[in-house]
Amino acid sequence: MENKSAVTALAALAQESRLAVFRLLVQAGPEGLSAGKIGEALGIAPSSLSFHMKELTHAGLVSSRQESRYVIYTANFHAMNELIGFLTENCCNGAPCAPGALADCTRCDEPVT
Repeated sequence: MENKSAVTALAALAQESRLAVFRLLVQAGPEGLSAGKIGEALGIAPSSLSFHMKELTHAGLVSSRQESRYVIYTANFHAMNELIGFLTENCCNGAPCAPGALADCTRCDEPVT
């Protein structure tokens, strides 16, 4: 992932409603959720939700598909994993470590001085 793509993704997630939407879609898995269910679950008005979905889609974090008369949104897990990889690629002096392995990394628990 390039810096510009990472900044775009992080900017899209740097808003409370969009972060909540993305986390909800991650929980929903590959089946995704309709716009109505997302708005209902998070208490976001349709006009606001539309704006937020546009931002997340533009950042490549969310995709949509038409099912009958509904628009179903899904998290882009590949983009999410690329972003996590980008953020952690220099962790532990460049030694590979998965996000789950950070709990075992003694360097990651050290306070910043």
